[in-house]
Amino acid sequence: MAEAKKIKLSVLDQSPVRAGGTAEQALRETLELARLADRLGYTRFWVSEHHNTLGLAGPSPEVLIPHLAAHTKHLRVGSGGVMLPHYSALKVAENFRLLEALYPNRIDLGIGRAPGTDRKTAALLNPYNQFNEQEFVTQLIDLDRYLQDGLNGTEAPEVKVTPRSAGAPERWLLSSSGQSGVFAAHFGMGFSFAHFINPNGGPEMMRAYQSRFTPSALLKEPAGNFGIFVICADTEERAQELQLSMDMLLLHIRQGKTGGVPSYETAKAFYDDLAEDELAQVKYNRQRMVVGTPEQVKAQLDALADAYHVDEIVVVTITHDFQDRLRSYELLAQVYGLEPRA
Repeated sequence: MAEAKKIKLSVLDQSPVRAGGTAEQALRETLELARLADRLGYTRFWVSEHHNTLGLAGPSPEVLIPHLAAHTKHLRVGSGGVMLPHYSALKVAENFRLLEALYPNRIDLGIGRAPGTDRKTAALLNPYNQFNEQEFVTQLIDLDRYLQDGLNGTEAPEVKVTPRSAGAPERWLLSSSGQSGVFAAHFGMGFSFAHFINPNGGPEMMRAYQSRFTPSALLKEPAGNFGIFVICADTEERAQELQLSMDMLLLHIRQGKTGGVPSYETAKAFYDDLAEDELAQVKYNRQRMVVGTPEQVKAQLDALADAYHVDEIVVVTITHDFQDRLRSYELLAQVYGLEPRA
């Protein structure tokens, strides 16, 4: 009988601000969660980039990453991800080569193509960006050269990337569609599919990436994972209560409303008054998450990992009460048998 595949667990944290809370509080909680994940045996801790939203406190992964890396020992720490069209490939390469020099073999550069915000904010971040596919490909070509020991880019061959560190960060393309999987395969990068954004078609896109993968100087074999919202609680009843907060939060995000992560009491009252189209949206959103007791959650995640044909799951957990968030990650670590670290 074939041996069961050992699943690695990682974290994507968006520094969520709870209703009535503050951004400073959210960032402190991100640090506390990173420390816990480090002790519990998680593999990676990625932080996201969002702009013009009061509900998420993390616009600059490259600023938050060194803070987290300095207060942890074992985790790979990285971006989930840097929205490359907002920036120059040269500056992104310099930021992450510097991080790699400071924290060798612990830095991941996750790259996204989406704006991570509304179009008006994106235009202010980079007035010259048209979100053109060819521009993005050119950026990837330059970034690829800059990270491979600081080779020159396409525009100015005489420009060398610093620092001239011995290693390079791991490179991942993040996507909720298939196109970035094609790019990741071509450039020999890892591919992370955002199931928590798009619950449809991910396994097929991952298989396409794996079948087309071309080895690179920085990655010899395809490396894939998927990210998903997870709420794990000691009882099924408690997990379902926590899910109501996520239902309300995701619906409000889609409607362009702000207000932070709602409490269970607020979400329950809100849920009782939902219109038919809102209930349909809640039903769809629940495909983006896995909720239940540790055994229930593990069964669903294992099935998804098998469908994606990967051995790593990136977990996104958002709750109103921070202790519920910590408990969810603790229960996951226990049910998957992660090895605690000092």
